[in-house]
Amino acid sequence: MRVENACHTHPWTINTMQSCLAGRYFNLAAFNEQQIIGFYIGEKAGPDFTLMDICVAPDFQGQGIAKQLLAAFIEYGEKHHADNLFLEVRETNTRAIALYERAGFSEMSVRKNYYPSDDPSKKGHEDAILMGMTLLFG
Repeated sequence: MRVENACHTHPWTINTMQSCLAGRYFNLAAFNEQQIIGFYIGEKAGPDFTLMDICVAPDFQGQGIAKQLLAAFIEYGEKHHADNLFLEVRETNTRAIALYERAGFSEMSVRKNYYPSDDPSKKGHEDAILMGMTLLFG
């Protein structure tokens, strides 16, 4: 929760986080010695996997950790024969959008007023960009 709270203006609740640690969910954490410095949470929904959350503690951002976590998510999808990978990202999170595009994700649609926002110009909400990637096996 420390990393989650440090990364998001509207972080998940502890109950949401705990509900995503078993069942159809899978995850991976990055460590600096004994300290968690980043993680992702994915969800299996039939043949498709969704990246539900990915965070890197602010002090460790810009060091390629998110890139490694995203690569591990994609690799997990390939290993478990997912058909497609999906994610949503705030429209204002340009660094994350660039990371996802470099990894092979492309914009599929926009979810209007999806995320809560404290930015007065956003009038309480901002759009989510839905991105996806098709995995091919042959």
